[in-house]
Amino acid sequence: MQSYRALLLLPLCALSLWAQPAPEPLTLAAALQLARANSVQFHAAQADASIAREDRIQSRATLLPSVSYNNQFLYTQGNGTPAGRYLANNAVHEYVSQGNAHQEISAAQFASYRQSSALAALARARADLASRGLVVTVVQDYYALLAAARKHANARTAAEEAARFLDLSRKLESGGEVAHSDVLKAQLQSNDRTRDLGDSATELLKARMELAVLILPSVTAELNLADDLDLRPPLPTIDDVRRAAADKNPELRAALAAVQASRSQLSAARAGHLPSLSLDYFYGIDAPHFATRTDGVRNLGYSAAATLNIPVFNWGAIQSKVRQSEIRRDQARLELTTAQKQLLADVETSYAEAATAASQLATLQESATIAAESLRLIGLRYQAGESTVLEVVDAQNTLSSARNAAVDGSRRYRIALANLQMLTGTL
Repeated sequence: MQSYRALLLLPLCALSLWAQPAPEPLTLAAALQLARANSVQFHAAQADASIAREDRIQSRATLLPSVSYNNQFLYTQGNGTPAGRYLANNAVHEYVSQGNAHQEISAAQFASYRQSSALAALARARADLASRGLVVTVVQDYYALLAAARKHANARTAAEEAARFLDLSRKLESGGEVAHSDVLKAQLQSNDRTRDLGDSATELLKARMELAVLILPSVTAELNLADDLDLRPPLPTIDDVRRAAADKNPELRAALAAVQASRSQLSAARAGHLPSLSLDYFYGIDAPHFATRTDGVRNLGYSAAATLNIPVFNWGAIQSKVRQSEIRRDQARLELTTAQKQLLADVETSYAEAATAASQLATLQESATIAAESLRLIGLRYQAGESTVLEVVDAQNTLSSARNAAVDGSRRYRIALANLQMLTGTL
């Protein structure tokens, strides 16, 4: 196990970039945290959710009374009378300094608040969706890197075995025990395994770079993963997965939130047909002098106003908004139905994939063990002159394929299990 971890910092052509001591092994949970911290898309979704939350706060504020303090000076051209030239003004010099408590009451306000609450919930659900997409990519790249490291280890072992067999065949040829054709075949096998080793090193570097782009601030930073491919977390029952998916699936939550938001938007649009009531209370001065008293008369006082606004005609704008909202509601309902069907399909297929991968793990590992023993026995028979070089080469190739298949099986199971966890909203 330790050798696989060491291979994640393999001395490749870029060794000089990663020559510092290896950090603590990075778990999948830690890798997901780093990815969320470095993902532009995830931060954009979080920002949208925060903005929607502030919109809800602003919409709620419109339901509550507001208080302001107004100060104004009016000058009117004089005409020899106290009021000046303009009938609307009270004096040549007029000072207004009043506090105003304002309250507006309308069905549209309450509908708008409900709409902003629904949109905030939708934004949170979409942020969860953005996180889910990021998790899918990180999980795949995380286990791809672990698998690439193990396959490189397998390729190195295969290359060493081929080199030992080449050396053995040369010694046997020098003793007259095998033909020169055996040496040639062993040389070809060694060349093939050496090329495989170089290809696996390239694949390891590519896998490392793909994960580093997601989770590291710099692709040249250290990256040492905690190898958990050999762990076998238990597979939950299909009934538990179905229940959890119905309750916690991010896509289903987002679709439900979209339907709720479309309904609230429709209610807000229809509320435009209803009257609105405005209430104002003023307290202060509105006098020809900036003073609380003028010639013994108290200027401080209050006034109140109530205004009922009844919409009559607006060229069909409100009805057009209603039709727009109805279209969005119907589309959201259709998307919800599709999301529900897709969830059922994803749960069944993902569970079948995980169950199949789990059932194959033992046989894959057994095949690798059998292939290793077969190569050992065939090698002994070859040294005794009871086996051919083709049998040895075939056993080497079988062992290499079996080892890589075991790695792919472990990776397949961990990814399938992670997919189930993402469907149920637990990862």
